Amino acid sequence: MWAVTIALIIVLFIFDFAVVIRRPHEPSFKESVGWSLFYIGLAVVFGLFLHWWHPDFPTAEYFAGYITEKSLSVDNLFVFLVIMTRFAVPPKYRSRVLLVGIAIALILRTVFIAAGAAALDAFSALFYVFGAFLIYTAWGLAKEEPEDVATAEYQEGRMVRLVRKLYPVTDGYREGKIFVKENGKRLVTPMLLVMVAIGSTDILFALDSIPAIFGLTQDPFIVFTANAFALLGLRQLYFLVQGLLQRLVYLHYGLAAILAFIGVKLVLHALHENNLPFINGGEGLHVVEISTTTSLVVICAILVIATVASLWSTRKGNASAMAQRLEDDEGAALEDPAQGDARDER
Repeated sequence: MWAVTIALIIVLFIFDFAVVIRRPHEPSFKESVGWSLFYIGLAVVFGLFLHWWHPDFPTAEYFAGYITEKSLSVDNLFVFLVIMTRFAVPPKYRSRVLLVGIAIALILRTVFIAAGAAALDAFSALFYVFGAFLIYTAWGLAKEEPEDVATAEYQEGRMVRLVRKLYPVTDGYREGKIFVKENGKRLVTPMLLVMVAIGSTDILFALDSIPAIFGLTQDPFIVFTANAFALLGLRQLYFLVQGLLQRLVYLHYGLAAILAFIGVKLVLHALHENNLPFINGGEGLHVVEISTTTSLVVICAILVIATVASLWSTRKGNASAMAQRLEDDEGAALEDPAQGDARDER
């Protein structure tokens, strides 16, 4: 099953890459909706197939992990949008940049997953560390103001600076090429910098998402597949929701709540399986453990509440802004009849 799954993911990436290379363009809203639904449906079918293949397979853990990783990946899109703007990537090349960046992210996440699974298997006390880290991260995320999230600035990481140090960079995108040769010198275009920026930036998000999913399941196969299917289709999701990103003003509060919830779940699990000698003499404590079904319901409820609250708040804000604008026009019309005539025409 590992071999079949990895082969399927590679084939999907190759197919997606072939489509992007053959016809570089900015996907339309309709196209993005279609492909996003395709990849979400594929993840659902895969989960149902696992249940059919092995009825005892913890399918609920897979779906809880997938929904968590998918919701956390939306937070990535905020940063992707900032990076695209920072590097002034032409719209028709953004699909290629995202696809390569996501492929880099999946490879790096796989390394993280393998290391995390091995560490948890050897040191069960790491559940305390993961739980505390998630709660701390959630607190930091909850303290951010919506304005800070929307106006975040990108700062180049070490990997991007390393590329700049190793290769001279052209002043343009050179028709979407990554490497070019000019005046006998081998140069890189900003395309490579953006791809590296997106792939390496995702590592920062993996520091949150990998411990989060390990709080829902300790099965490396589920952790890997949930991450892989969450990243697949992220390119299309970017074009689908880029217009909505600025409206999801409370999303980071929802993500903070999810991380805090999973952090508490991890700590409770660590207490139940405790083997630290200075806690209860190295014996497990009788504490409430949160079931996977409960986790799935709570995560979905938090996402729905955060999304609805965000859309309602921004809609109310837009209505207030429109009312204020009409009021200003009325005042201007009283002072200048010509402006009033112009307003009536509008």
